[in-house]
Amino acid sequence: MAKQYTVRCKELLPSGNGLVTFNNSNFEVTGVLPGEKCTIELVYKKEGTGAKLVEVLEPSKERIPVKCPVYDKCGGCNLQHMSYDSELRFKSEKVKKLYQDINVLQLPIIKSDNFEHYRNKIYASFSFEKRGRGDIRQIAGMFEENTRKVVNCSDCLIQNPVANSIIKTILDLMRLTGTRSYDPDTRTGVLRHAYIRVAQKTGKVMLVLVTGVPEFKDKSRFVQTLTKKHPCIETIIHNINPGKTGMILGNKDNVIFGKGYITDELCGCTFKISPKSFYQVNPKQTEKLYNAAVDLADIQPSDTVIDAYSGIGTISLIAAKKAGKVIGVEINRDAVRDAKENAKINDATNVEFLEGDAGEFLEKEAKKTNPDIIFMDPPRSGSDEKFLNAVCTASPKRIVYISCNPETQVRDVKYLMQHGYSPKVLQPVDMFSRTGHVETVVQLSKENINRDSSERKSIAKTDDIGMISGYNKGNKAPETTSPSQKMPNSRSAHAKDLH
Repeated sequence: MAKQYTVRCKELLPSGNGLVTFNNSNFEVTGVLPGEKCTIELVYKKEGTGAKLVEVLEPSKERIPVKCPVYDKCGGCNLQHMSYDSELRFKSEKVKKLYQDINVLQLPIIKSDNFEHYRNKIYASFSFEKRGRGDIRQIAGMFEENTRKVVNCSDCLIQNPVANSIIKTILDLMRLTGTRSYDPDTRTGVLRHAYIRVAQKTGKVMLVLVTGVPEFKDKSRFVQTLTKKHPCIETIIHNINPGKTGMILGNKDNVIFGKGYITDELCGCTFKISPKSFYQVNPKQTEKLYNAAVDLADIQPSDTVIDAYSGIGTISLIAAKKAGKVIGVEINRDAVRDAKENAKINDATNVEFLEGDAGEFLEKEAKKTNPDIIFMDPPRSGSDEKFLNAVCTASPKRIVYISCNPETQVRDVKYLMQHGYSPKVLQPVDMFSRTGHVETVVQLSKENINRDSSERKSIAKTDDIGMISGYNKGNKAPETTSPSQKMPNSRSAHAKDLH
């Protein structure tokens, strides 16, 4: 048995994991809260020495019972041991620390009405367990943190229950048909992943069955059984991904049931969603996020709006209800095609979607377009210097920057400040409950806006849970990469979704 050590958690790191010190070395430990006395065990790996929690000896008053049976293995949602009010305080303080050197009004975090079963986009990976001589059981779940090992979990607490039920049916079918999970190392087996999207408004489901080989001889039986047992399934796509890669989807899709897409409603607009569309994983919180962003934009009927990283047109079409003209720019061809169809579906005649790099478009067309407002919603890596320079050249009155990674957002905001923009309002949103991630919206302006028309609307939609907590006390904002580092200029560059 490995040697154990008694330590006390000093604070929470931005990831949500605890910081403990032993033998003058700092360790990041999942599952502990500030002030807790606990025992840890050192873990020796190629990349260095880590630590894992063995037992909490003196629990914090903020600790709650963990419901998930694989919580200590999965790593998908690392804050299930923390009360939700504490989680909100931690996230608010995390954002506050990141922006501590910037004069900006931080609004109370927009909390989630439901912090369980909120994910309407689910990926399940298939593998197998050896249970004895010749006895192999097929399993489904998420990858264990920092590994490619699948943790058996077909009833995830943050995933939509309908999706959980479909995954269980797929496992039953694998057992009945003898379909094996695909092993990319040996290139044996068939089924690799299941990707499920559930429409919030209609409950309709898109199911993508990802195989590691082109042949899927039992697909007809899978389709027949799945659609009979789950009539909510509106379409099934067979995707082929044979590569030894961390990407879920391959390049080839075959529609084997339905139209190959579903539709959903968001902020009063209807959107067509295909397998590779970028569409937020938490639709109810997305409505709050986008409404806050549009409120902060303070769009007037005569305004021209540019939506950079426009994806399938969600923000563009919501903004089009208030603007004179909206231009969405997106580098992903499939996303642009879906955006154009979404414009037709919503009878939006004042919206134009263009395929291309958003930065290059702004550089070439800024003087012709003369935008009043620019929306930015880049991937986690943030924006590059070329794009930020193009935004400054376009010289909009306001910039609304939406980010799933406030660390890179702060870096980009500081760059924009050096080029004449002033951040006015900062709105955190809890999009990914029970994880350390937080979404943020920043409004930057070259002029003062009427805060009665923007800030009050956002404040009215939030619950004041306070800004001060014991978490991250004295913790400095983490170092981030320079904006001059080349980064993707497409929202479709989200190679892997946040938890």
